[in-house]
Amino acid sequence: MSTLNTTGKVLYKKKMRVGRGIGSGKGKTSGRGVKGQKSRSGVAIKAFEGGQMPLYRRLPKRGFNAIKRYQAVIAIMNLEKIQSYIDEKTINSGDVINMALLIKLKLINKNSQKLKILGTGDIKDKVNIEADLISKAAVVKLEKAGGTIQLKK
Repeated sequence: MSTLNTTGKVLYKKKMRVGRGIGSGKGKTSGRGVKGQKSRSGVAIKAFEGGQMPLYRRLPKRGFNAIKRYQAVIAIMNLEKIQSYIDEKTINSGDVINMALLIKLKLINKNSQKLKILGTGDIKDKVNIEADLISKAAVVKLEKAGGTIQLKK
């Protein structure tokens, strides 16, 4: 059964209601055939191939997954974000911007072990930054604004 619009085109097709008598064409067994595991509800035979060796077991194993060792949690801060914090007066431009200050002000996660400064956006104020990592673009923009960067070893 379909619903038509004024031009005679089908707007949507109604869902087949199974198990509603033999006159519906999908009555009694609801199109599932007779008996067997697949005719029952709640049964899914995902990779079963009727006793044949399943494809995922026929193919050879390839590669391996290396154990993920300790990986430092790096906090990322863009120059535009630093500038917005200075504009909001969250950070003073005279302060040394480092991990301790950013964690204290809850601007980065306390579990962060390293701080990386990225060069997205512009910085207008002269700021002193102490970080573990910095991008080349960020260094150029900081020096252009008259700021200084001190990398921790």
